[in-house]
Amino acid sequence: MLVQAIRSILIFCIASIVWGAVSLPAYARVDPYIRQYLQVSDPVPVVMNEQGETRLFSYENMLEGKKLFELHCASCHVGGATLANPPVSLSLEALKQATPPRNTVEQLAAFIRHPMSYDGSEESLLCREVPESWLAQSEVENLSGFILRAAEKAKGWGSTKL
Repeated sequence: MLVQAIRSILIFCIASIVWGAVSLPAYARVDPYIRQYLQVSDPVPVVMNEQGETRLFSYENMLEGKKLFELHCASCHVGGATLANPPVSLSLEALKQATPPRNTVEQLAAFIRHPMSYDGSEESLLCREVPESWLAQSEVENLSGFILRAAEKAKGWGSTKL
């Protein structure tokens, strides 16, 4: 009886270790910000252009966009705010009111490639130009998709109250 109990405990321990080794990498890939605040688990539609056409962005697309945002944008745009110019944030409303508007993936990607002032009158000195040699078009679109999804779903994104 004691041998059977020890055997059962040993089998349970080995099974737990194997299950943990197999499932832990899957849990490590889950980003709670994307799942909870952006509400992305299945692909979600994001507006691509002025005609209102959408493209489905997967969890992986959003994760790449978030990582690119953290790496290249978050130092000046914490939580979608603009530290250098707080009244002009990355809120959906502010992106819509920019000249030209920046509230679609194509428009925001164009801005990332060639940043202009909020009123569109001159090149922006606050944002760096991102050439194709630096980020591929798919990366710029994932970055844009992340920003637009955050502007739409994340509470407090783009707040002008710093």
